[in-house]
Amino acid sequence: MPDTKSGRENQARADERRRIERDISEARERGDESEPPEEGPQTCYRRDCEEPAAFAVTERYQEETGKGAVEATALLCVDHAATEGPANLDSAYDEYVFRVEPLPSGDGD
Repeated sequence: MPDTKSGRENQARADERRRIERDISEARERGDESEPPEEGPQTCYRRDCEEPAAFAVTERYQEETGKGAVEATALLCVDHAATEGPANLDSAYDEYVFRVEPLPSGDGD
């Protein structure tokens, strides 16, 4: 069979279709797998701090371009959470949020 442009295009489409079908099949097989366990306690988000995270600090504010809300969450140790405060009050709007929540202790409490 001679090598033609349409033949190569058909072969490329068939290869792509087989790749997509294989990817879907593999994803379905993995769908029943559970998520891997977390790697132990998380540490504080602050640079050079190795203390365990004790609080989740969340702030929701208006993006600088005004095109939508941004929500940022950082896991902080006790000391850093105590000094944390709103950072984007200039971008506050009706649904602005600043929240500090304790993380579950992991010992069944």
